Amino acid sequence: MKRLVIATAVLAALTVPVFADGDAKLGEKVYKRYCLACHKVGDKARNLVGPVFNDLFGRTAGTVEGYKYSDAMRAAGQNGVVWDEQTLRAYLPKPRDFVTGTKMTFVGLKKPEDIENLIVYLRQFSPDYVPPGE
Repeated sequence: MKRLVIATAVLAALTVPVFADGDAKLGEKVYKRYCLACHKVGDKARNLVGPVFNDLFGRTAGTVEGYKYSDAMRAAGQNGVVWDEQTLRAYLPKPRDFVTGTKMTFVGLKKPEDIENLIVYLRQFSPDYVPPGE
């Protein structure tokens, strides 16, 4: 786990930030198909099986108030995992490989375009997020 976090941090430091180039409307469809049952967004969002996705971007993993995370997800946050476009691109294809021991059972998104579209959709719910370097 520590090696993965360190590798992700090194990659982030060595690369110029790349921001999602997707379609929010298509991303909403991906969200509704794969995320909605467990994660909510919007004004009345609340934690369910998974934590809310409001203000996801720029948030340290495992830190939503009132949500009971797995030890693995809390450790990921303590080791420096912060949700942004780049981290989500690494996480969404195989969440259980990215955070070994997470309680999330979702196997991941296979299509890169689904990932990009979902990122653009979810980004709308983090209105105060300013990407590093901007």
